[in-house]
Amino acid sequence: MDQAMVRALVAEQFPQWADRSVTPVEPQGNDNRTFRLGDDLAVRLPAAPGYADAVAKEARALPLLARHLAVAVPEVVAVGRPGAGYPHPWSVRRWLPGVVLDAVAGADGEQLGADLGRTLRELHAVPAEDGPAAGAHSCGRGLHPGTYDAEVRAALPALDHDLRRRCAAIWDDALTTSWDRDPVWFHGDLAPGNLLLVDGRLSAVIDLGTCGTGDPACDLVIAWTGLDDAGRAAFRDAVALDDGCWARARGWALWKALVTGPASPLHAQQQRALARLLAGLSEAPGTMTAWTPPR
Repeated sequence: MDQAMVRALVAEQFPQWADRSVTPVEPQGNDNRTFRLGDDLAVRLPAAPGYADAVAKEARALPLLARHLAVAVPEVVAVGRPGAGYPHPWSVRRWLPGVVLDAVAGADGEQLGADLGRTLRELHAVPAEDGPAAGAHSCGRGLHPGTYDAEVRAALPALDHDLRRRCAAIWDDALTTSWDRDPVWFHGDLAPGNLLLVDGRLSAVIDLGTCGTGDPACDLVIAWTGLDDAGRAAFRDAVALDDGCWARARGWALWKALVTGPASPLHAQQQRALARLLAGLSEAPGTMTAWTPPR
């Protein structure tokens, strides 16, 4: 996927935009490649067959979510078909201004945590009856973190004894809880690279290809991947989810940190998240106590 392929796809299927410039967006994502199309549009192409179904899902879900959220989500203006040597469906979207969180220095963590918590509460209030159910097309997000029990159990023996014991306690704690309410909408990949800020405030959430309806615990992982101590406290207050949800969120965070190897560009981020997760927990003999945010 390069500029020449994007130009060919656009010229073939949407000739009204054929004269626009095509510029790759940096940094690129793992699941999709994005190219700016002129000043106000962007072309988004799934990077592998497993991500192709998200094109149709987002085209259906994004207009519904946009009506209920105070922050922006991508607006799909056209859906393309395979062509010009590219084998998957793809989309054209409005370009959203802003800077991704992991490229912003000195953001107000407390304000960001409050903004994120409010956004997730709005998301959870969106009618879920017609939303896509958690499952294969959400990469397991929205299901119970125990979906990845085998991967976590396989990774634990590689850790030193003390770290293995502490991580096993986090995982066991996550497995004792479950979401016993009606499904709610979740983003599925609420990572620093999928949050846009303008003037230091959350302005948009992007990359909703793994969104769906189910257990919202997976979205709380941003507490460790993107927020400082004050931000985590504000986030927990604003999102207003129970201790069981946070226990499963710790399980999701642990799983992601354990399976993200050194070759991944996200390895350093995930190791920092694991350190924050462990630092926020205290132990009593034989138990792992609930995380209490600093005040």
